[in-house]
Amino acid sequence: MVECQPASRRPIAQMFRRTGYGATNLCVRLGISPDAISYLSILAALAAALCFWKSGRNTWLLIIAPLFCYLRLWFNMLDGMVAVAAGKASARGEIVNDLPDRISDVIIFVGVAQSDLMNPVIGYWTAILSLFTAYVGLFGQAIGGRREFGGIMSKPWRMVALSLGAWTMLLCRSWRVGLHDFGRLTILDWTCLVIIAGSLQTIIVRLKRIMTTLQDGAR
Repeated sequence: MVECQPASRRPIAQMFRRTGYGATNLCVRLGISPDAISYLSILAALAAALCFWKSGRNTWLLIIAPLFCYLRLWFNMLDGMVAVAAGKASARGEIVNDLPDRISDVIIFVGVAQSDLMNPVIGYWTAILSLFTAYVGLFGQAIGGRREFGGIMSKPWRMVALSLGAWTMLLCRSWRVGLHDFGRLTILDWTCLVIIAGSLQTIIVRLKRIMTTLQDGAR
């Protein structure tokens, strides 16, 4: 078993990481490039976005869409594991690993925004804040320190919150429970508002940690 612990990646639960060990060894044996796995994460995000987009008329797609979100996360983890296991980790790889992540965030939340199950403006602001959250996290690395992954609404938790909102929305529609309470906002509206609020908290936490690092370095 190849042990893969990418030091420069975000902290990943060991249980989730274990699901990638077999695939990592297989990819290394077959010579599958980590870059190809990074690009697969975009395809998974596109599939999730398509399901969300069409879920307004086919609500059963709310079951499948979050599964593609989790597949996206799995590919995001696997590319780093394969890069380290195959000895292909590099500065270039950091770019190829991170850029698809940002593209995937935007693609997924644009699909949610266009689902006809929520106010699209809220969905687009969620996409913007998700992108900005990751951008702020890179500041620490850009100034020669470490990348910041703190805060309550990092990438995995955005996907968890979205999946819970989607599945709750499906249950309520199936049971014909009212979806426009609390100021005519749907469950997906409130889900995205929670993600926005969490993203703002995450941005503040990361900025504070980066500023503290800068101040400590100046002493």
